[in-house]
Amino acid sequence: MTKILLKAQDDYLSSFKVESKGLIDSMEKYAEQNRIPILNWLSADYLEILVRIHKPRRVLEIGTAIGYSAIRIASALGKKGVIDTIEKSEDNIALAKANIEESGFKSRINILEGDALDVMPKLKKKYEMIYLDADKEDYERLFYFALMLLKKNGMFVADNLLWQGYAASKDIPDKFRSSTKHIREFNILFTSQTILKSVILPIGDGLGVGIKTM
Repeated sequence: MTKILLKAQDDYLSSFKVESKGLIDSMEKYAEQNRIPILNWLSADYLEILVRIHKPRRVLEIGTAIGYSAIRIASALGKKGVIDTIEKSEDNIALAKANIEESGFKSRINILEGDALDVMPKLKKKYEMIYLDADKEDYERLFYFALMLLKKNGMFVADNLLWQGYAASKDIPDKFRSSTKHIREFNILFTSQTILKSVILPIGDGLGVGIKTM
């Protein structure tokens, strides 16, 4: 449990979780057993809803990990929708490729291998939706690249903006001090953009959602 919700509220929301099956269930268990951070189940459900509402043709994900969120997004895309997803870890890329192959959404998901800070400046086409879940110290620079690649009326989504509750806490363990500082600074940047109508929601580990208005 995180420090975002009280245990009673967290347990109550969890009681509505539909049990995952097949590949999604296997990926969730693998991530938990191997301590690989993936999108919280409630955030993933919400992200799928956003995709279905917004109906993007082109989605960019920054941070593939094992392919969990890319597959969740791909499952909600229309028939002509595609998602480009950036990952620099060779181990994660191998796992993601295997999971994407098994998912049946290989034709919709394109893995861009490399550091997002190197990959994003080389991208030419713009996107209707961009999802950010990468190294927290890079959030600010990645955000600026994302704004340039996001179409007008495009949707930007960022995960971990409450950072296990530490973003709003005075008592922060030493190992989280640096990352918490980066998240706090990013949240100010994210919510103060004049070209972005944005909000931070207490869903999962904190989801930031914004629409580019110009």
